Amino acid sequence: MGDNADLFLSTFNRIEKELKRLLGNPSNMGFSEAVRRLSKRRDNVIGGNENDLLQLAQLRNAIVHDQVADDFVIAEPNDWAVARIKEIEESLLRPEKVLPRFGKKVTGFERNLPMIEIMKIINKKRFSQFPVYDSGKFIGLVTLRTIGFYFAQESLNGSVKLEGRIAEDLLRANGKQANFKFVSAETKVSEVEQMFQTEGILEAVLITKNGDSDGNLLGIIRPRDIYVQEGEQ
Repeated sequence: MGDNADLFLSTFNRIEKELKRLLGNPSNMGFSEAVRRLSKRRDNVIGGNENDLLQLAQLRNAIVHDQVADDFVIAEPNDWAVARIKEIEESLLRPEKVLPRFGKKVTGFERNLPMIEIMKIINKKRFSQFPVYDSGKFIGLVTLRTIGFYFAQESLNGSVKLEGRIAEDLLRANGKQANFKFVSAETKVSEVEQMFQTEGILEAVLITKNGDSDGNLLGIIRPRDIYVQEGEQ
């Protein structure tokens, strides 16, 4: 058996042990069934690795069960298979957290900020999310989408006027729809990815130390940031 096969099998066995631990160490459950069950859980521990794990399990079976002799196997893992199973092990045993990857300075705004000032900020700094506070208490998230709702509603009454309007008016335009969620700094990236996949109106996930909505903002995640990191707020 070659070095690739040895490394592949030892990594596979560690992954299998961890999957079963996550399921409470069932005594009569195969690897593939464990993968399928965990892929359906809300904590998304499998991430997007389900199909690859199932295929790698077939390779493992070929190595173990189709071995011609002690020192010869029919299926020898190639470099891609070894690299991929090591990558999956890393994501499973040491999953990436939202920090530091999504840490950034996030500017918050008071509820009484004139709306015309928000428009100037959008034009100058290209911000797309505006956490809104009332004397330090978080009250909502203004996004380009909520601004679009506001202008659409106002235009039905004639010309849109910004004078005398404030940030809080944009929240009212969005109604009671919660387009945000707060998570702690220890939250896994895979959990946030699952949130965006299952909650259609979610526009941003905000990060504070303990997931407290009134805590200091440590970062913000938009759906596209999961796949493409950008420097804009």
